[in-house]
Amino acid sequence: MRKQYLHLSVYVCNQCNGPAVAGSLAVRESEISKETEIRSVGEVCLSCGHRQHHTGNSDFVRHFPPAEWQPADVPKLDNSAPRVELEPAGRG
Repeated sequence: MRKQYLHLSVYVCNQCNGPAVAGSLAVRESEISKETEIRSVGEVCLSCGHRQHHTGNSDFVRHFPPAEWQPADVPKLDNSAPRVELEPAGRG
């Protein structure tokens, strides 16, 4: 019963003090096993877009509970399907 879990944490951005989100993925072989294959998916500030390489002020951090994350099967592109052209949304 191998499952992948998504971990999200929110820190303070080093540049603008906005919310910076950090994510990681990990695998559990069973419900009671330790997580393995832990890999970071990055950190970015939601306010200014700054990509942090390490967490900001660790005095203020919020950890969200891990969520099971199984990647969806993405269909391969099929050239026989009609191409759809999207128009940019107008601001009005």
